Amino acid sequence: MNIPKTSFPRIVIIGGGFAGISIAKGLKNKEVQVVLLDKHNYHTFQPLLYQVSTGGLEPDSIAYPIRKVIKGYTNFFFRLANVEEIRTEENTIVTNIGALEYDYLVIATGSETNYYGNREIEINSMAMKTIPQSLNLRSLILENFEQALLTDQYHERDALMNFVIVGGGPTGVELAGALAEIKKGILPKDYPDLDTRRVQIHIIQSGDRILKEMSEKASQKAEDFLEGLGVQIWKNTRVTGYDGKTVTTDTDVNFETATLVWAAGVKGVEIKGLNAKDLLVGGSRIPVDEFNKVKGHSNIFAVGDVACMQTEDAPKGHPMMAQPALQQGRNLGENLVRLLENKPLEPFVYKDKGSMATIGRNKAVVDMKNIRFQGVFAWFVWMFVHLFFLIGFRNRMVVFVNWVYNYVRFDREARLIIRPFNRNYSAFKD
Repeated sequence: MNIPKTSFPRIVIIGGGFAGISIAKGLKNKEVQVVLLDKHNYHTFQPLLYQVSTGGLEPDSIAYPIRKVIKGYTNFFFRLANVEEIRTEENTIVTNIGALEYDYLVIATGSETNYYGNREIEINSMAMKTIPQSLNLRSLILENFEQALLTDQYHERDALMNFVIVGGGPTGVELAGALAEIKKGILPKDYPDLDTRRVQIHIIQSGDRILKEMSEKASQKAEDFLEGLGVQIWKNTRVTGYDGKTVTTDTDVNFETATLVWAAGVKGVEIKGLNAKDLLVGGSRIPVDEFNKVKGHSNIFAVGDVACMQTEDAPKGHPMMAQPALQQGRNLGENLVRLLENKPLEPFVYKDKGSMATIGRNKAVVDMKNIRFQGVFAWFVWMFVHLFFLIGFRNRMVVFVNWVYNYVRFDREARLIIRPFNRNYSAFKD
């Protein structure tokens, strides 16, 4: 890796997500050598990936170069690498660009889509956890409408304009709302020779309500917003398969669609060497103590989505969301400095700042500790919070200008097929 030797302790951070970047900022200009590794050279603001998928934003507005984050940090090094194995007995990690020894290791690999072992769904559905996946989904959505123009068969056209989203969490709800607004305001203008009234958007939720992590009032209001936009919600329904054409469920309702978006769950990203079955807990997460130290290891830590800190208030670990990752990263950055100074560590205490979801123009739901509200004000709060947590002044300005333009013109300029997905549509001609 060509990392210089040093007399300072070497801290290796795997992952440049919310947690990894937060730790890096806490170690800025301290008497340590920090090596940050990631398979991408940018940090992704994942809460806005659905806007890339639906043409509301270009990907560079929610991505930020990792090297720019650590610019000017003393004794900091970034390497574009994929970590393949952790050799705990040797205090070494093995990557696709070589091996590296560490004094302290921080695992902040984040999460990936959880298909719960259903290989057929994994192969044929669309995920939305990374920028490349979001660009693939954007291309597929637009290609479906282009393909719908080329057929005079109603069943084929309906399947191409039928969108099924599995999972009624914030990702599924926000994506469904964005697609509904596209159907209402953009498709009739872009495709005047296509009966876009036949576009259908479905959310399939295995539980008895959407946004189950939020209050019942927020859940019901979000459902009302979605149904007002024409989204069909199927509750207490579990998807059992998707062959690329037909979505099967555990009920008597099936769907013919060219697009199944899987937003039904996530799991921690495993790394060989720390993925033993006796170590990982539910969702492929690594159990940690109140200091984010991996159980059974004195110099290995895990933070963010991949870490499971089981407490009395959170028996299943903290939510796999941005806020716990940011707070754990900040706490661990400070604790690593305390550790090197032989000071006692501070246990992590999660401060729940609430949760929110937007359903579309002037429609959002917000749950805070002592207050809950919905509608226009909630929508403005949602926008402000997301702008605040974006990294980089340029990104904030670009996203803000895009949102203002989209609001005034009721338009989404980024509906471009830059990298074709090239789906095989032959099955729909049967």
